[in-house]
Amino acid sequence: MTDRELFDTYRRDVYYLCHYMLHNAADAEDICQEVFLKAFQTDRQGVERIKPWLLRIAVNMCKSHLDRRKRGVLKELKHFLLERRRDTEAADEALERKENELETERWLRALPVKNRTVMTLRYIHELSLQEIAETLDIPPGTVKSRLNRGLRQMRRDLGKSNPNLKGAECLE
Repeated sequence: MTDRELFDTYRRDVYYLCHYMLHNAADAEDICQEVFLKAFQTDRQGVERIKPWLLRIAVNMCKSHLDRRKRGVLKELKHFLLERRRDTEAADEALERKENELETERWLRALPVKNRTVMTLRYIHELSLQEIAETLDIPPGTVKSRLNRGLRQMRRDLGKSNPNLKGAECLE
């Protein structure tokens, strides 16, 4: 894969992850550029799965950036999954979707940073459990437990905001 193909294929994923972690568009752009510069300068022949490798670089660079700024907490998640269909949806559907997106973002922000990061990589960036483990350099069992804790907390929060929902209804 050429440098150009690498950039064109993964720039959105890297940028959105950086923006999510840094909550600052300018900083996210800077870190995103640094990630790709590092990737371009590295021999990628031994890299089996490029996306987790790139996201790992991005996570590490974002953490370093946050440490330098003495900001130890991630602040917001920027959702982007539904942007592609915005033009084709009716106004009511778009409004309802935006409300759901904001509610989901609020629940995610309430999670501890470690759980939120794993949830973001799994459900926003659609990485497998193994890819998340490699990206964050943690055991797969830790990934599973953080996902489980995050989902349980979100279910509890959903149950509190909708007391009439019970059991599996909280997940629908």
